[in-house]
Amino acid sequence: MRPGVVAALLSASLLVLGAAPADRAGPRPLPARMADTGGGTQLITAVAPETGATEGRVTWWERRGGPGTGRWVEAGSAPARFGAGGLADGTTRRQGTNTTPTGLYDLPYAFGIRPAPRGTAYRYRPVRADSWWCQDNASRSYNRWAEPRPADCRAAEAEHLITYTAQYAHALVVGFNYDRPVRGRGAGIFLHVDGRGATAGCVSVPAEAMRRILRWADPARRPHIAIGTSGGATAITRY
Repeated sequence: MRPGVVAALLSASLLVLGAAPADRAGPRPLPARMADTGGGTQLITAVAPETGATEGRVTWWERRGGPGTGRWVEAGSAPARFGAGGLADGTTRRQGTNTTPTGLYDLPYAFGIRPAPRGTAYRYRPVRADSWWCQDNASRSYNRWAEPRPADCRAAEAEHLITYTAQYAHALVVGFNYDRPVRGRGAGIFLHVDGRGATAGCVSVPAEAMRRILRWADPARRPHIAIGTSGGATAITRY
């Protein structure tokens, strides 16, 4: 039998058995299916199966190759935790609901009780005994790091950062409601180390994953974080 006939029969057999041709493209990576990735070449995605979920997955991606020819490649992944109240659309979220805001956000800077992991390129702010994050809607420091805590920011409406020894060992500030804060929308949303369970609205990952993210993140590559669900009105692909 001629070689060409053998090849044709083999190809037909593979199709009958359900085998895909070797050159068929696989599914596009998540960032390639999103409406926006922030314009940089690094992206963190935090995906929950539905808005009521408190667990999901964080994946960090990088775009490789030249303009117009680059492709998104997964650089790492880890289990994630979300708010105890699940997730809520970031444009309508209300403070005090323990929900994680969905949307696409920048990552202004990093901070931590422990020193920055070796190789961290991000601006890294050390947590001190008088470091607070103000969440008081009546304060001029609303949704800002305050050191020391200002008189118009009540302690009951602020986080004393150094008391969260596990969660804030290392963290990245998520730019939710940050540039032009809307009172009552929410404050103090971070990507940080896991605590004992669901968060109060942040996204958390295991300690080693957080260290890996900080060593990987390069501010020159304009990383962003996209938070959303697998489908529905808050699907991550909408952001």
